Amino acid sequence: MDVTAQARFSVAEYIRLSREDGDKAESDSIGNQRKLIADYLRDKEEFIRHDTYVDDGYTGTNFDRPEFRRMIADIEANKINCVIVKDLSRFGRDYIDTGRYLERYFPERDIRFIAITDGIDSDRQTYDMLLPIKNIFNEQYARDISRKIHASVGTKQKSGDFIGAFPSYGYQKSLLDKNKLIIDEYAASVVRRVFDLYIAGCGKLRIAAILNEQGIICPSEYKKSNGDNYRNSHKLDSTTYWTYSTINRLLQNEMYIGNMVQGKKVQQMRGKPKVKDRNDWIIVQNTHEAIIETTTWEKAQDLLKRRARTPKLENKVNIFAGFLKCGDCGRSLIKKAANYYCGTYVRSGRQYCSSHAIPESILEKTIINDLHTLFLSIDNVSELIEQNERKALSMSKEAESSKAFRHELNRLNTELGRTRKFKKAIYEDFCEEQISKEEYLAYRKDYLEKEALLISRLEHIQKSQNMKEQQNIGNIPDQKKNLWIDYLIEHKAVKKLDRDIIIEMIHRIAVFENGTIRITYRCSDTLTRF
Repeated sequence: MDVTAQARFSVAEYIRLSREDGDKAESDSIGNQRKLIADYLRDKEEFIRHDTYVDDGYTGTNFDRPEFRRMIADIEANKINCVIVKDLSRFGRDYIDTGRYLERYFPERDIRFIAITDGIDSDRQTYDMLLPIKNIFNEQYARDISRKIHASVGTKQKSGDFIGAFPSYGYQKSLLDKNKLIIDEYAASVVRRVFDLYIAGCGKLRIAAILNEQGIICPSEYKKSNGDNYRNSHKLDSTTYWTYSTINRLLQNEMYIGNMVQGKKVQQMRGKPKVKDRNDWIIVQNTHEAIIETTTWEKAQDLLKRRARTPKLENKVNIFAGFLKCGDCGRSLIKKAANYYCGTYVRSGRQYCSSHAIPESILEKTIINDLHTLFLSIDNVSELIEQNERKALSMSKEAESSKAFRHELNRLNTELGRTRKFKKAIYEDFCEEQISKEEYLAYRKDYLEKEALLISRLEHIQKSQNMKEQQNIGNIPDQKKNLWIDYLIEHKAVKKLDRDIIIEMIHRIAVFENGTIRITYRCSDTLTRF
């Protein structure tokens, strides 16, 4: 870091404001925070301002904020060694993650943290006992405000007021009343055309292709072109065109017949919003002008039910569902006959991505050969395990038991995270009609059973460890062997792939247009094979 001896600290000024957290408009305003930090730094020559990071309108109950992420990236790049905020609540209101940053992340990177009005300066004194209590108080305050806001929002939603940042494609907020929707004539004409094409017999892929061929920009890009700071959580960043999924969602959007549909998700303090059951959505009829006539809507819904795909149970199960991705655009590969193709290419054409075609037989053979090569590259695996066991025995029993416990705990938590990720991936494949409903339900059942087993195992080893600590027993656990290597030894002579082998051994398979296959194995996120 290029910081002179006189100016030892390269400063990040972090500023945040969110009405949802109950922040006060005047005292917590962006301008007031800037002025307070500027006054604090005015006569302090040891500080040089590197940059100011402003998250305006982002809640402090999580750290998923664009400017905060940019600040962390600058810290990782060694551009910053001091963070200054007005007060602790500006930094964050989640007491767990706030504590992790202040008590672990910043100290490990030698980052000085200053909260001016709270009198906190990590370079002058260690954090006192009240810091966690302040963090908890900030979070509970945000929770209380959030509950009140959500109650108020729910009341407005039930009365038919629009509560949201972005209306459905085809509508815009009224300039006279932001809680009322009016028709956006250009976008509405596209919506009507989609319904007309579908009723006339065009499939969803064909409709998407027609719109793309005619240069009609997709909903997310249209909203951005109007100056909206819009982000579509359903799509990849590289997707800037009409897709099957976009058309499918549009055809099922009840907003287009004049009904206000809201409350689809439950906001949570931590983690992503939880999707509600459709029966729990808030739907108020006849709140705004309809784009689609009721008769047209009913015809479309009837066709959607009639055209629902019937599972072909006689087809071979796709063992790669959720694992096989296009190496260039990131979409899942689709199985057609005995080959796999990029989903973007199949749905939207060669102008958006190339075919990435690969025969299933070649893919299976490549993976089997690579597994054999990987096994042969590990010299004397059994001896390696024995050496690790002997080394472990030389440690004190108490220390070894604790280390093995942490290792097993981390392994199980990692496995649980991956299981949940795979469960989500096969749901996405099902939504994009890459696997049948029966395949999805079968895979989901497997993942749910595995998830329950891992949770049970975590509870068991935690209980066992607590008993050992109480009894001061340092017995060596039986789980210290590398289970991934054990699995590799067990399948060293594998001649045919199945779903279990894919799940146990592989994290991701990326296929590139030049024929390159990149396999990322579960033993390490960094171990990839070409």
